[in-house]
Amino acid sequence: MSTLQAPGASACPACSAAPAAVEIAEKAADRTGARVALSLPKIHCAGCIAGVERALDAAPGVRAARVNLTLKRATIDADPGVTAADLIPVLERAGYEAHELDPGALAATETDRAGRDLLMRMAVAGFAMMNVMLLSIAVWSGAEGPTRDLFHWVSAAIALPAIAFSAQPFFRNAWSALRAGRLNMDVPISLAIGLAVVTSLWETALSGAHAYFDAAVALTFFLLAGRWLDHRTRAVARSAAEELAALEVPRAIRLRDGAEETVDVADLAAGDLVRVRPGGRMPVDGEIVEGTSELDRSLLTGETVPVRAEPGLAVSAGEVNLTGPLTLRATAVGEETSLHRMTELVAVAESGRARYTPLADKAAKLYAPGVHILAGLSFLGWLIWSGDLRVSLNIAAAVLIITCPCALGLAVPAVTTAASGRLFRKGLLIKNATALERLAAVDTVVFDKTGTLTAGTPEPVNLDARREAELALARALAEGSAHPLSQALAQAIAARGVAAADVSDLREIPGQGTEALWQGRRVRLGRADWLGATPGATTEAWLAVGDAPPVPFAFTDRLREGAEAAVAALTADGKRLLLLSGDSETPVADLARRLGIAEWQAAVRPEEKAARIRALEEAGAHVLMVGDGLNDTAALAAAHVSISPASALDAARVASDIVLLGGDLAPVGDALTVARSANRRIHENFRLATLYNVIAVPIAVVGWATPLVAALAMSASSITVSLNALRLKGRA
Repeated sequence: MSTLQAPGASACPACSAAPAAVEIAEKAADRTGARVALSLPKIHCAGCIAGVERALDAAPGVRAARVNLTLKRATIDADPGVTAADLIPVLERAGYEAHELDPGALAATETDRAGRDLLMRMAVAGFAMMNVMLLSIAVWSGAEGPTRDLFHWVSAAIALPAIAFSAQPFFRNAWSALRAGRLNMDVPISLAIGLAVVTSLWETALSGAHAYFDAAVALTFFLLAGRWLDHRTRAVARSAAEELAALEVPRAIRLRDGAEETVDVADLAAGDLVRVRPGGRMPVDGEIVEGTSELDRSLLTGETVPVRAEPGLAVSAGEVNLTGPLTLRATAVGEETSLHRMTELVAVAESGRARYTPLADKAAKLYAPGVHILAGLSFLGWLIWSGDLRVSLNIAAAVLIITCPCALGLAVPAVTTAASGRLFRKGLLIKNATALERLAAVDTVVFDKTGTLTAGTPEPVNLDARREAELALARALAEGSAHPLSQALAQAIAARGVAAADVSDLREIPGQGTEALWQGRRVRLGRADWLGATPGATTEAWLAVGDAPPVPFAFTDRLREGAEAAVAALTADGKRLLLLSGDSETPVADLARRLGIAEWQAAVRPEEKAARIRALEEAGAHVLMVGDGLNDTAALAAAHVSISPASALDAARVASDIVLLGGDLAPVGDALTVARSANRRIHENFRLATLYNVIAVPIAVVGWATPLVAALAMSASSITVSLNALRLKGRA
């Protein structure tokens, strides 16, 4: 049971797939105002945007408010002195959950510049290709002498600036690889384009019969198309560590000589006294010295039941104070806090996973040297045999063009796009370009509990055993508390149509529960020890009426839709399943038994989850991690591949490779099947590209590769690879 971050409605696929280039408006006028950033984890449609902006615009002191749906974030320009603490209650009254973010920890602009840049370069290359092809038709039709030379020069005038602009991504990547002393797929691509242009200019200057301008521009266009398809499979590539850093509390209330002062968290030091009001997050690690309350630790540990907070209890940054004001003495601040250490864990895990080598790069290690050696041998062979430098260079260029890695360049993105579309229809959004390749190798699946296998919301299970009068009293008392169990109880009783009892003097006792007067008797709803009851094995809230023995209201965390189907499918597929949760032992053991998961572990800290996954990976396993909370973020980043629900926190979604768009967990089992099928298609495409080269290479080496043959062969290989990828999209 998640006690604070209970998922709301799942994000709709159309909203989740919305373009990432939803820009946050910049402050236009007075620079002396305040800039506030809020995380809105439960917005999911255009209506939410309008509702949030309308509520914020009506708030005193707000100058302008803009909501970014993709990032689930609001940026507010306000008058000096307006803080997040002033605006969060405004949104909560309007029905929207909000959390403060630190604007300084976030990137200034988050637009899809790379996608627009690729699309623009592809458009230029496509326009140039069409025009050069039209001119080439005249040459292929028999134009000779000055007419042919004129067409070649016009083609050069069109192709050269187009290639210089459009092929820059390949040239830059190739140069970076060569400077690092390695080869990638862009090295033979750049060499083929460059050599085709040089030899074409040479042939044109010498009034030669053949020029390769059309092939060079077509190669550039096809490869840019593949690169753009690859880019489309990615979501906004933001760092999960950056999101975690933004969630750290930017300001705190420090007590000095008994007086409160609001300071930046960076100004706090170990030993300072810090006041945390109800609803606030802990800005530092520390020890409670005054006050009683309850803490929601679900964001960091996944623990479902609030923990009683009293003097002497150690607390961690990021935990939420629920019911009463607390004073704590800071023991760790800034980079020493547990939340910041989790940020570092995520950053380390992300960099480790970035070392994964995609299949295309593995192919490039074999393909690129082979093509270069073959072209070099063709050049030397023809030079020795004919003694004609011009003929030898033309044939070497033809070898590079006709064996261009266009098919190999499309092999992965074509399949990835088809598979991503198929999974999207099932409710899964692929974020990372290599996620499918990694998903195909998975043999071990690790699940989080709260919010992943379960719905993350407490649900009363024994209301039928309570009398209507007890239900009416319980509703009246529960409505006076912000405690997650009280809120769930009040909603469940209201859904039964039971009206709240008429009580007076209703008040909440921090860390204990609520009490009131009813018909002259004191009634209380809260903890078992407060009411003198014996706690049971399940999560419970107790109701006491006067001196009568208290009665329990038991709660459970219901299964997420499709959880049983997903576990059954993965088990049938022969996968090893593990359940790692920060929750206590009893609910974790009960869930594992209900779902048939043999291996489970309770009370697991975030760093322990990440360490367990790293240990599995080092032992040779390929782990799929499925989780949704801050406590899962490091584990999601450390796993071979990861999935999080759309209802998860931003940091968890960013750290994962795949987002589950709906509330149904069943598609997780299908994802592994689709990934294996996609992996087979990618290998088939590599084999098709290899077969094409086996046929095309002899044609080029013996000098039969005219520009027309080279262009047709190159196009045919690309079309074949794309059609093979579409087989995956259409298969049920």
